[in-house]
Amino acid sequence: MSEFQATAMPSAFAAVGGKGTVGTAASMGGFGAPAPAAPSASVGAPRPSVIQLVFREKGALYAAYIPAFTDGGLFVPTTREYTLGDDIYLLLSLPEDPQRYPVAGKIAWITPANASGGRTQGVGVRFPADDKTRLLRVKIEQILGTNLSSSKPTQTL
Repeated sequence: MSEFQATAMPSAFAAVGGKGTVGTAASMGGFGAPAPAAPSASVGAPRPSVIQLVFREKGALYAAYIPAFTDGGLFVPTTREYTLGDDIYLLLSLPEDPQRYPVAGKIAWITPANASGGRTQGVGVRFPADDKTRLLRVKIEQILGTNLSSSKPTQTL
């Protein structure tokens, strides 16, 4: 019954082949927890995280989508430490869509461990303001349809 899986990937948009999945919906309340990306061998600024997100059901996408961000965004469950403004790369799979969508986002909010209300630890990733990602936001909103105005609780705001 895995609604959503998240997998850390060693390099930008490399094929995973199903390996590296750390959690499942059943074990993580609807979300999988990504493992930290492999440390960079180069000296200098740290390499941005690359995380594969697979949404198998509309409900999981609804719980993670952040319409409050002007260009859209997603909640990513993770125990990895991030700072606001950090770069993060997502490779996103949507329900009933075989295509994977690369997104170069920024950390725009952090839900710490043991957050009030039983919120899942993770980060809010703000989508960039480019045409390609704008089309992705429209696609997500089309998939969610009337769910966008639902009062059901989410992992977001």
